[in-house]
Formats: sequence, structure tokens, C-alpha cells
Amino acid sequence: MNLNELRILQNYPLEMKIERTKQRIREWVDYYGENGTYISFSGGKDSTVLLDIVRSIYPNIEAVFINTGLEYPEIYKFVKTFKNVTILKPEMNFKQVINTYGYPVISKENSQYIYEIRHSTKKMRQRRLYGDSKGRFKLPNKYHYLIDAPFEISNKCCEVMKKRPVKKFEKETGKVPIIGTMAEESSLRQQSYLQHGCNAFESKRPVSTPLGFWKQQDVLEYIYKNDLKIASVYGEVIEDKNLLDECTYSTTGCERTGCIYCLYGIQCDTTPNRIQRLKKTHKKQYDYCINKLKLGEVLDYIGVKY
Repeated sequence: MNLNELRILQNYPLEMKIERTKQRIREWVDYYGENGTYISFSGGKDSTVLLDIVRSIYPNIEAVFINTGLEYPEIYKFVKTFKNVTILKPEMNFKQVINTYGYPVISKENSQYIYEIRHSTKKMRQRRLYGDSKGRFKLPNKYHYLIDAPFEISNKCCEVMKKRPVKKFEKETGKVPIIGTMAEESSLRQQSYLQHGCNAFESKRPVSTPLGFWKQQDVLEYIYKNDLKIASVYGEVIEDKNLLDECTYSTTGCERTGCIYCLYGIQCDTTPNRIQRLKKTHKKQYDYCINKLKLGEVLDYIGVKY
């Protein structure tokens, strides 16, 4: 698939997207069987839509939730309302991860580069500082100041807290996942979708992403039109029409949830940023992350208000 073909799919009306998604899900389940696959369920709005669509066809497929301890309490409460959800836990908690490896700052890619500059071989350090022969795969100059930060930085959090429990589950059960990621979310996810499409049968780790060609507006429109229940931390999904009678959708609460203490991309947040919102909505969690986990010191160093 090329980028133009992806753009065409992304511009399909919602009804056509739903039918195409169902077709890809059926192909996946036909290949691996209902007992050979599972739904990756985070409790967020994207995976809630995925769960709703998959179980409209296969009501008994297992869902898997990873309880990292980093979710909003409303997310965990919401997840527990569903049947046939297996809950996994990582071997380390977030405090242990940051004490052992470092904080997730800026982005997964750049936090990995900073960690490698600090802890890898001289050859790798040079590569991450100056890039390859074409100047790629290097830490941008604007983030070089983080090399000397008085705290550790790494990309290990997601690996330890999410990927390892899932790998263990998949190894023990032999099941393959259906995941609610979308190509528009990042360049890496777009590249993966262009390479494999919705169903990566031939990948080293087979994975289905039947919402891959959807956009966030599609997810919100699906929730709104189907009156789908989502975690209360999102508030409600509302519709707004412009003068041309075109509809856009938004949430009255959080736009996204994810890990509440993760600092990836916070430097790009609008005001109030995610931590400032946390201060208003979840004071206990705010105090814990700023003072106990010392995220306040990290935010001070990267110049982000909280």
C-alpha cells in the first residue's frame, strides 16, 4: 500500500470504514480462530470502539487489559464492567522502572537515544549524537541539554510495563492480538500500516490493526452515533456543526488517557497541559507524581509548567 491509497481509505465515510474493519477482523479470526486471538483492551476510547466492533461479530473473544497502575482510576473501574477480560500485571511498578532505568521524556525515540548516549558503546554514542552517513537516527540538537540532566532518561517504561506482560501472555497462550492503533497517530504506525495493512500475517509478531485507516474523528463519531458507553474520565462526546453543516466531534473531559504519569510529548501540550489538568481533577495522583515520583523536578528541568 502507498500513502495515496491510505489517504483514500482515511477519507471513507464511517459506514464504509466499519464494514471494511469487520471484513479485516473476520479474515484475522478465520485464520487464527476465535480461541487463537484476543483483543488488546486499554479501556481507552479507541480500544472500546474496537472491542464493540469485534464483539458484535464474535461475542466471546477474550480481551486483555494490562494493569500498570498508571491508568486513571476511572479507566480501571470501566474495564471491570466488561466480561471475559483478563487482567495482566507487570513485574515492576512505575517507581521501580524510573529508579532503575529513568523517566519517559520528550518521546520514545529521543528518550532511547539519550539512554544510549549515556550507557552504550562509544560507537553507538557517536551514532546517536551525529547520526548515520545520511544524518539520520540522531538526537536532535535541541535536546542535547538532556544528556547532562540530573536524572536518568529512557524508553524502557513501555517495554517493562506493557510489552513484557503481553509477550509472556502470548507465549503462554499462543494467542495473537487485535489492537486499536491507527496510522495517523505517529509516523512509525503509519509506516507499519503502509507495509502490512490491517492484518500483519507475515510479521514476526502477527498483529491485526483493523482500525488502522481510521482517524480520531471516526472514533468519536462512532461513539456518538452508537451511544457507546466510554470511561467517565472522557466526559461525553459532543457534536458540533459549522455553517456548512459539517460535523466535528469532541469530548467534554480528557481527550486522551493513556498513562497518566507519562511525559512523552508534554512539551507540545496546549495549556492547560495534562499535568495541570491532573491537578484539578485528580489531586491525589497529582501530588504523588509531582512529589513522590519527583516529576516536578523533571518538568522544571525541561521548562514545562505544572
